[in-house]
Amino acid sequence: MYRKKNIAVFASGSGTNFINIYNNAKYADVVILISNNFKCGAIDFAIKNKIDFKIVNNLRFPKKIDQMYKKVLKAYDVDLILLAGFMKKIPSNIIKLYENKIMNIHPSLLPKYGGRGFYGIKVHEAVVANKEKITGVTIHFVNEQYDKGLIILQKKINLTANDDAISISKKVLKLEYKLYLKAVDLYCLDKIIIKNNMVKINEKN
Repeated sequence: MYRKKNIAVFASGSGTNFINIYNNAKYADVVILISNNFKCGAIDFAIKNKIDFKIVNNLRFPKKIDQMYKKVLKAYDVDLILLAGFMKKIPSNIIKLYENKIMNIHPSLLPKYGGRGFYGIKVHEAVVANKEKITGVTIHFVNEQYDKGLIILQKKINLTANDDAISISKKVLKLEYKLYLKAVDLYCLDKIIIKNNMVKINEKN
């Protein structure tokens, strides 16, 4: 018997992955949304659905952001943190405190098209510019370096000569919903094992 995990989602924009996980996660409860941006789709959804949320940014908490993160996460007894289009870097002390308990989704097959400056449509534009025939989605744990944490799941998408950044973004987004949800379910069912600095999925237990 598995205890439902408490999830905190960090989002800055439309929050479509946040909404998908809130609506469809079987073994977890989204207990808190954290955002740096009050005027975003994620906050709108949280308000409409009576989901607790906290706005944490430099304007409200100058030089105290990491303390606020820690306070909120502890108050909600958070087991897992999900980054869903969150546009701020997570402080290193929070990463250490929640080591291998922070997931991020990236719209490419890392390590390709990852790192500082590679996000959203910029990733897909780079894929097109380099005439890639394959792209995809990566779910990974978060460490102190952008998009360098241990990879949990990856899924490929074949591209055609007619694909542009917009069409790729639509294909990738559909896959994001499925893959992020799968990663969350695996984590909540204790099926993600880290051994020798690698992620292994235990489908048996």
